[in-house]
Amino acid sequence: MDNRCLSSPPPADTVRPLGENTSKLKIKPGRRDVPKIYKICSASAWREAERLGVYRGSADDLRDGFIHFSTAPQVPETARKHFFGQSALFLVEVEADALGERLRWERSRNEELFPHLYGELDLGAVTVVHQMHSRADGGHDLPGLVP
Repeated sequence: MDNRCLSSPPPADTVRPLGENTSKLKIKPGRRDVPKIYKICSASAWREAERLGVYRGSADDLRDGFIHFSTAPQVPETARKHFFGQSALFLVEVEADALGERLRWERSRNEELFPHLYGELDLGAVTVVHQMHSRADGGHDLPGLVP
């Protein structure tokens, strides 16, 4: 088991540019318009999280200092870009508000805001765990998701 810790979140009042017309807006610790966020992980990693009662993140999460999540519209591209050709995956649905101020919305792929959790995921915030079915072409059949 990897004992590295995830980073502390940046200050909640950190100003982050949001584009030409909104450069003075601040990113809030949470977005009330996105009730559910999603994490794709291997079945073995999720089984270990269930055993421990907490999900500590993937190797990429540990490297980056936070757990990467996606919104419902972002999941298909995340699956294609990072999990293409992989099998035995779960899509974990999480109640965003349950994560509190440790959840930050930060710019990433295509300048979109992505949810990043600075700390471990308490399994009490998980609402559903979906099995992701892999297809012969390397893609995945995704369940209907709450936007």
